[in-house]
Amino acid sequence: MLPYVIRRFFHLIPTFIGATLLAFMISQLVPGDFLTTKALEPNVRQETIDRLRAQYGLDQPVMVQYVRWMGNIVRGDLGLSFASNQPVMNVIRRPIQNSLYLVVLATVLLWLMAVPLGVFSAVRQYSLGDQVVSAVSYFGLAIPNFFFAQVLILAIFLFRGFTRDTFGYTDLVFPVAGMTSNGWEEFSPWRQFWDIAHHMVVPGFVVATAGIAGFTRVLRGQMVEYLESDFIRTARAKGLGSRSVTYKHALRPAIIPFVAGIGALLPSLIGGAGLVEIVMAWPGITPRLIDAITRQDIYVVLGFLVISSLLLMIGNLISDLLLATVDPRIRFS
Repeated sequence: MLPYVIRRFFHLIPTFIGATLLAFMISQLVPGDFLTTKALEPNVRQETIDRLRAQYGLDQPVMVQYVRWMGNIVRGDLGLSFASNQPVMNVIRRPIQNSLYLVVLATVLLWLMAVPLGVFSAVRQYSLGDQVVSAVSYFGLAIPNFFFAQVLILAIFLFRGFTRDTFGYTDLVFPVAGMTSNGWEEFSPWRQFWDIAHHMVVPGFVVATAGIAGFTRVLRGQMVEYLESDFIRTARAKGLGSRSVTYKHALRPAIIPFVAGIGALLPSLIGGAGLVEIVMAWPGITPRLIDAITRQDIYVVLGFLVISSLLLMIGNLISDLLLATVDPRIRFS
C-alpha cells in the first residue's frame, strides 16, 4: 500500500503543475489587472502604480510570473492580495474553513440519508414508499439549490410567524442567514460551537439536497440490478437472512461507483455551496471569490483554484484507497 501511495504522490506533481499553469494562463487573458483599475483613481500617481507593478512582479513576462508564483507555492506562499496587501492564505483561510463546515455536514447528510433511502426503494420496489422516495428524488434533482434555499427561507419565515403568534416563541426554527448570532464573540467556546452548528443546519441540508437525490436514484438502480443477480439467489438458497443478503452481498458491490466518485466530492460540494452561500449570507468561498474576481485580485482567485485542485487530487487518492477496502478484487502491489 505504501509504495502505491508514494507512486501516486509523484504522479500528482505533473498533474498539479499542468492544472496551475492552465489556470494561470487563463487568468492572464483578462484585459487589464488590479493596478489598471487603480490607475483610474485621481489621487493615485503613476509612480505609485509603477512601484506596485514592480513589487508584485506584474512588469515581468507571463512565464516569469508563473515560475515565481510556483516557487512561492512550493514554500507555502500563495502570494499577496492586491486589494488588502496581505498574504493570500490569510485572506482565503477563513472562507475555506467556513465552506468546509457546510461540505462536511452535507457529506454526512448525503451518506446518512441517501444509502438508507436507496436501499429502501430497491428492497420495496414499486411500493408506495418507493414512489414517494422517487418523487422526492426527482424534485431534488430538478430544482436548483439556490432556488430551493429561497423556498426554504420563505417556508421558515412563515413557520416562524406561526409559532410566534401561536406559542409566543421561535426557538424551534433554525436560522436562515449568516453564520453566527449577534454577540457571538462574547459567547463561551462551547456556546460558539453550538451557535455555528445551529446556523449551518439549513444551508448544509440545502447543499446536500441534489447529491442525496442523485445518490438515492443511482443506488436504487444498482441495488435492483444486484438483487436480481445469480449470486444473490444463491445466497438466499443457502439460507442467509434478508438483512445479510441486502447489506452485505448486494449493497457492498452496489456502492463501489460512489466510493470511486469520492475524489470529486469535496470540490463539487464546495462548488455546489456557492450560490447557497450567497442566498443565505454564509461567509464562504463564493462571496469572497466573486469579490476577488470583481477586484481582479488574481492571486486570491488562483489561491482558491490551487486549494480546489489539491482537494480534487487528494480526494481521488482517498477514493482509490477506499476502493480496495470495499472491493476485494482490487489489490495494490
